[in-house]
This record gives sequence, C-alpha cells and structure tokens, in this order.
Amino acid sequence: MLEELVVKNYALIDRLQVRFSPGLNILTGETGAGKSIMIGALGLVLGLKADTEALRAGASEIDVSGIVKLEDNPEVRSWLQEQGIEAEAETIIIRRVVKKNGKGIIFVQSAPFTLTALRELTGMLFDLHGQHEHQSLLSPENHRRLLDHFGGLTSEVTEFGTLHTKLLKLREEHAALIAQQQERVRKVELLEYAIQEIEDAKLKVGEEEQLKTEQHLLANHEKLIQLIEEVYSATAESRGGALGTLRQARASLAEIVKIDSSLSGSSRQLENVFFELEDFVESLGRYKGSIDFDPARLEQIEERLDLIKRLQKKYGGTIDSILAFLEDSRKQLEGLQNSDTIQKRLEEEISLNEKELKQKAATISNLRVQASTRLQEKIVNELIQLGMPKVRFAVQVEDRTSDGGKVLYSNTGKDRVEFLISPNPGEPYKKLAQIASGGELSRIMLAIKSVLAESDHINSLIFDEVDAGIGGEVAIAVGERLKRLAERKQVLCITHLATIAVRADNHIKVEKVAQAGRTVTRVSPVTGKERQQEIARMLAGDKTGDTSLKHAQELLQRYGIGKGG
Repeated sequence: MLEELVVKNYALIDRLQVRFSPGLNILTGETGAGKSIMIGALGLVLGLKADTEALRAGASEIDVSGIVKLEDNPEVRSWLQEQGIEAEAETIIIRRVVKKNGKGIIFVQSAPFTLTALRELTGMLFDLHGQHEHQSLLSPENHRRLLDHFGGLTSEVTEFGTLHTKLLKLREEHAALIAQQQERVRKVELLEYAIQEIEDAKLKVGEEEQLKTEQHLLANHEKLIQLIEEVYSATAESRGGALGTLRQARASLAEIVKIDSSLSGSSRQLENVFFELEDFVESLGRYKGSIDFDPARLEQIEERLDLIKRLQKKYGGTIDSILAFLEDSRKQLEGLQNSDTIQKRLEEEISLNEKELKQKAATISNLRVQASTRLQEKIVNELIQLGMPKVRFAVQVEDRTSDGGKVLYSNTGKDRVEFLISPNPGEPYKKLAQIASGGELSRIMLAIKSVLAESDHINSLIFDEVDAGIGGEVAIAVGERLKRLAERKQVLCITHLATIAVRADNHIKVEKVAQAGRTVTRVSPVTGKERQQEIARMLAGDKTGDTSLKHAQELLQRYGIGKGG
C-alpha cells in the first residue's frame, strides 16, 4: 500500500507531500490543475520512462519518493530477501532522481536499483490503469496468472513448474553426455593404453633403488674384483698375508706369557684380533667367490631402468606416483564405461517425466478452460454494469506452439492465456493492448479486479480516466465497484464525477495556485465543508451556490457514509 508520495520539481510541482490511506483514495480538481501530473510523478516511482520535459523550469533534477507498506504479500517479501533488502516496520522507501541530462538514480531503502528491477518490484505491488505504460492488464503472462488465481490452480502450476525444471535438468545432463561422447571415447582409449602400459611393466615399490644399486656394482665389476683381491691377499694366511703373520705373533706371545704372565691380557687381545680377522677373511673369501659378472644382466637392468624412466616421465616422478596414477585411471575408466548405463537411465527417466509432464499439462489446461468460462461470464456481467452493455469478453486458452506446430511447454504448462474483448457489436475480438481508450481499459480492469479481489495479491490499484465517457447509473455502478474493491485493496482514483468522489475514504483535492509569480500545483485532503464545496463544484461548477451545495450534501449523505462532514 502506498502511504506517502513526495514530489520535487516535476512539471508544475515545486514540492508536495501527500499521504494516502487504506481504502478508496479519490483525487479531484479542475481540468489542468495537475491530477494527471500527480499520476505521472507516481509513475516514476513505479518505473515508468522518465521524460526530462517534465522537469520544472529552473530545476536541475526531478526527485520523487514513495513510502510503501508491504502488508500481506509473500511474493514481494521473498523477492526483496533475494535482493538483500530488509523492510523496516514492514515498510520500504522507493526513491527516483532524474537529472536534467536524462540520467538518473534509483534507490530502494538505501540500495541502488536498476530500472528493470524497480519495474519488477512495483509490478508485484501496484496496478496502474489508464493512458500509461505500467499496465499489468496488457501482459498475457499476467492473464495466465489471474486465471490461475481465479481457478485455484496456483499449487498445481507450482508443482508442474518443479517437474518441468527437473525435466530440463535431465535433458541438459543427457545433452552433455551426448556432446561429450566423442571426447569420452578418446579419453577411454588413452586410459586403456596407459593402464595396459603400466600393468605390463609390473612395477614394484623400491624396485628402482635396488636396480640402481645392482647396476652400480656390475658397472664397477673389474675394479671391485681388483680391490677385493688386494684386500684378500693382504689379510689372508697364505701369500704372506696378515692372518699368517698374526698366527706367528700369537704363538710367540703365548711363549712370552709362560715367562711373564702379566702379558696374558695382551695375549687374549691378540687372540681376539686373530679370530676377528680370521672371520673377516672367511667372509671376504665367500664374497669373492660369489662375485659373478654377467654382461647380459647389466643390459637387462639398464633396459628396465630406461622403461621406468619413460613411465615416470609420462605418469609420475616416482614408482609410487605411477602406481597412484594407475589406480586413478582405473576409477576414471570405470566411470566412463558406466556412462552408457547412465545415458540409458537418463533416457528412461526423461521419457517417464515427459509422459507425466504432458498428463499434468493436459489436466491444468482442462481446468483453465473450465475456469475461463466462469471468469469471462463474471467479467461480462461486471462490464455490463459498468456501462459496456454490448461488450463481448473472452478468456482465450490455447496451446503454445512453435512455428512448426509443436506444443511448447514452460514452467506454467502448455497454455497461452489471453484476455480478448470486442467492445462493440460486429467488431472482432481484440487484444486489450489494442484498445485505445484509457477509460475502457480502466473499466475492464475494474471489472476484472472486482471479480478477482480475493485471489489477486496486488494490493494497490491506480485508476486514471475510469470515468471517461460515462455518467448517470453507470457512474453510480462504477462508484459502487470502486468502493467494494477498496474494502480489500487500496484504490487511488482520479475522477471528474461527483457520484464517484463522494465514496472516498480519503478525498484529495488538486489545484493550481500562484506563488511568488509562478504557478504551482498543490494537493490537500478535504473534509467537512471544504469537501462539500468540492463536490458541489464537480456537480455544477459552482462551489458556493445553495442548490449545488445541497445536492452535494445529499450525495455525501447517501454514498459517503457520513464522511462528508
């Protein structure tokens, strides 16, 4: 609900502030006073195209802001949360500034907004009807939404949307599998080759180090034999080696101990050295005997190390990393080989979902057709009461199709819903956007909103020219419906008819005044005697004559429910 509008430097408005109330807000005033200027300024808050020609002479920018109470509108609350905006005391402030050069800034609370986002937000809060761009009634998508609300189909359509989204996701997965098929085949071949190559190598952890050690020994075989021979000759008992010399020394020291027993400790030490060396010579002899140089073995080792080096270059720097690559490749190959199974499963799931989707879409379509018959009958009855007795109104429900005639499905089903009207006998049905008269369009919306008052979540309706070309009983009927609608919605209405104005919960007078040598538009709520005078002016152009004042008082008493003062 719009609580307050503040306008600066718009057309004849220098600065004004006007408060609106729940219920029926009526704006009246003489022709040219600025009623439409008010609607134009409000249109900027709602996201209408800015016109720099509306900038007040001498000013540098237009500044318009509106305070909006959210009330019971879960759709708006959810949308604002997605934008990261929090309402304060269930209220948001929308501000729009238009510069002289045409550029502008938009804020919701303190957050900058794009014009597209502003229109999306206000489209959930307001309906503006008349000779203006911001008309939800002209959008077939809104026709579908209105019909679904009227028919109680919102939950079915939401469930259908969930199913449709799931189907689209499955199709995307399937398309991705198909698109990647060639790449998948290539990758399978590469993985199979790598796995086979590594498995054929039969690598073992620690193998490389062992092979390098053996390679080193075999590569230095001659030097090793030479050095072993030298050590053996120097330590062995034969050939004058150390062991023979120690044996002789050991015998001599044993004789010495017989003479001087104090050297028995030294004798034991020499015996230990002798036995140690004897063990060493035996071990060295065995090692010397075991050395066998095989040139073929060296060649085998070098070939094996070359193979390991090639595999390391391709698959990892160590045998451990090559074996890890092997395990990972096996898992990847298994996943890729399972893709055919996944593809088949997806195709089966898509088929089942498509079948379910078509069945649900057909059910929703049938329910829409049934609801459309009831809705158009109710709207025609309303339009007859609103001064359009020859009108024909149709709620068209038909399949949405491609150029080739294929039925197209969206998140809301398969139907294209559109409201069509033939205002005069003999004329074909037309789209609502083709209706030239703002008054006719406003009355059509008034009829639709009257029928859908319970189910439509938009809480603020703005009617400009709703009374164009009507009078008498029709005007009374229009007033009745506006009043009835205002019991559930906030209604803002510009009118020239007293029989409508007397029903206001909040009557706002718009007038032009001279101030400091310039003309400005002023607005003020009118009550009591002042309101009676304004109604008298609307009736007869005379706000002071006894007859017009008396007539005004009678209308206020009859329709204003005591609010005339």
